Amino acid sequence: MPTPYLVKKYANRRLYDTQASRHVTLDGIRDLIVAGKNVKIVDDASGEDLTRGLLLQIIADQEQAGRPILDAELLTRLIRLYGNPMQDLLGEFLLKSFDSFMSQQSKLQDQMRAAMAATPLATLQEMASSQMKAWQDMQQTILGGARSPSSSDKPDPDAPDQDDPTSDKPNS
Repeated sequence: MPTPYLVKKYANRRLYDTQASRHVTLDGIRDLIVAGKNVKIVDDASGEDLTRGLLLQIIADQEQAGRPILDAELLTRLIRLYGNPMQDLLGEFLLKSFDSFMSQQSKLQDQMRAAMAATPLATLQEMASSQMKAWQDMQQTILGGARSPSSSDKPDPDAPDQDDPTSDKPNS
């Protein structure tokens, strides 16, 4: 596992991002996590790992704003499992289920990216280009007869008159 992104919590309750050398808020820590950083938060004085508690606080803040993921029914069921012999199994099960969900989500995103690489727009552009070429060829064919014929396009003097469908005589 990569080296965790270290954040220190000082006695004044401020959080300090040791890599960026600046103070950070809980929203800043959330942004680091969303960006894929493996964040570890420690108490500056004691070195105690505070990560779990602050992550729970971030989750609680997120659950209060916007659309929650954890509804009351799910939270009620989780609370009932604390102290139950199945508690440890549930944690492991949730972790593996979440990993499986994230893996499937990643595969779906890769498939969507591949589908978008051959974007409908590119396909439409290709079709439009092909149609435009066919249209230009058709115009060339139609308008080509209205223009003065080139030496290779001169009519055969022995062929029937193209302009007069009733004429059986050769052109004169």
